[in-house]
Amino acid sequence: MTQGVTRAGRKEWLGLAVLVLPVLLISVTVTVLYFALPFLSADLAPTGPQLLWIVDIYAFLLAGLLITMGALGDRIGRRKLLLLGATAFGITSVVAAYAPNADLLIAARALQGAAAASLMPPTLALIRNMFHDAGQRRMAIALWAAGFAGGSVLGPIIGGWLLERFWWGSVFMINVPVMVLLLILGPLLLPEYRDPAPGPFDIFSAVLSLAAVLPVVYGVKQFAADDFSAQALLSVAAGVLVGIAFLRRQRRLPHPMLDLRLFSNRGFTMSLVTSTLAIFALVGLFYFIAQYLQMVLGLRPFTAGLLTLPAAGSALVGSMLAAVIAQRVRPGYIMGGGMMLAAWGFAVMSQIDVSSERWFLIVGLILLGSGIGAVQAVASDVIVALAPPERAGSASAVMEASTELGGALGIAILGSIGLAVYSEQFVEAGGAAGLPPEQALVARETLGGAIGVAERLPDQAATVLLDVARTAFTSGMQVAAILGAAIMALTAVLATILLREVRMDATPVDSRIE
Repeated sequence: MTQGVTRAGRKEWLGLAVLVLPVLLISVTVTVLYFALPFLSADLAPTGPQLLWIVDIYAFLLAGLLITMGALGDRIGRRKLLLLGATAFGITSVVAAYAPNADLLIAARALQGAAAASLMPPTLALIRNMFHDAGQRRMAIALWAAGFAGGSVLGPIIGGWLLERFWWGSVFMINVPVMVLLLILGPLLLPEYRDPAPGPFDIFSAVLSLAAVLPVVYGVKQFAADDFSAQALLSVAAGVLVGIAFLRRQRRLPHPMLDLRLFSNRGFTMSLVTSTLAIFALVGLFYFIAQYLQMVLGLRPFTAGLLTLPAAGSALVGSMLAAVIAQRVRPGYIMGGGMMLAAWGFAVMSQIDVSSERWFLIVGLILLGSGIGAVQAVASDVIVALAPPERAGSASAVMEASTELGGALGIAILGSIGLAVYSEQFVEAGGAAGLPPEQALVARETLGGAIGVAERLPDQAATVLLDVARTAFTSGMQVAAILGAAIMALTAVLATILLREVRMDATPVDSRIE
């Protein structure tokens, strides 16, 4: 126990359960939609690019607004921002559930992502305020990280159960009762905290932060779709320039929205990078796994969701073990080991094809979940520990923005690469032969499109088309898994080397500067 520090009691631990609710739900919302994609495709008939936007616009807006919301919570109160966000998230979930077409669903998902941005920063920042003992804080953050990582895997299970009983909009409606519960319990169990001397809120910085993220993300998507077009290049360049302007403004302001001094600490920066890359690879691969289980193996949604449960359980175990091991082992070694474990998981997943046994998938998911669960728990604790209490909201927002952006880019980059491999192999294998041009175009864009085309063909032609499409899709998933394994292994080495001197009891950044 830390000397002279008040230990948290029952109220604080109950409050932690309340704080895990929005994190779990936000994480579930990112992946729950994966299993609804076949139903969306049948009902709303989105194009390939629209399908990707439906999945990732939520995370793009969430990432783009997190820094703004973290700074806002430090100023107006973290609990207040959390409750306002819960209200907005519930309302936008209803709008998404009843969207009548793909364009309106994309717009609703964007609004939902903006609402989610006001939910995440207060959760981790309030943990810093509620748990002052280092050991208790470490365990609390491990539980928080387990909720974040586990929610990504529980999404398909919840979604599968709902989709077998209700329409696809039910995957959004589950948010409403949870937000109502948060609104009831939050004022009773959570303390209020705000920066005692926050300075004015800089609206121009908020605009710059959003204007920096969105063009870069749009450009990355266009690179994959248009083969490095001039429009995509200009978009990325514009985002980078705005990002530079944002950073220059933060350096000049007496009360910046983003305190750049946090990045002067190697532990803070490398933990941020490690966490981001872990989520990048995980979410990018899960984009394929959900479709593989349903469209390639032909499993019912709920059964497919259950097969991802080992990843959720192992993420919880990995988080808890990491919190215990961190009492004796430095965080760099734990994060390096976790990333290497995840690399093995990706390597296993890269060997899966249309005829693989299910146990092979389960082994890969267990390795992935345990490794990334450990990384998220330790990285989150290092980032929070190195931030002073009054900057906890901003530091939390930076971490969550980077991981959310990592997840969104994982879908955009790995998803686009996988779809490109699918399209190329589909054409090379003759999948489009004999099809009218319109049907050939739809079939080679996505596996869901190919299945829709096959439903209108004679049995023998449909069988040939589905065999080609499923084999091509699995090849795309294998390429995504190979890239994920390479990213994990390289980051494992860098984290171990660059974080080997960082300790969990490190001094917060600002206390060394001011």
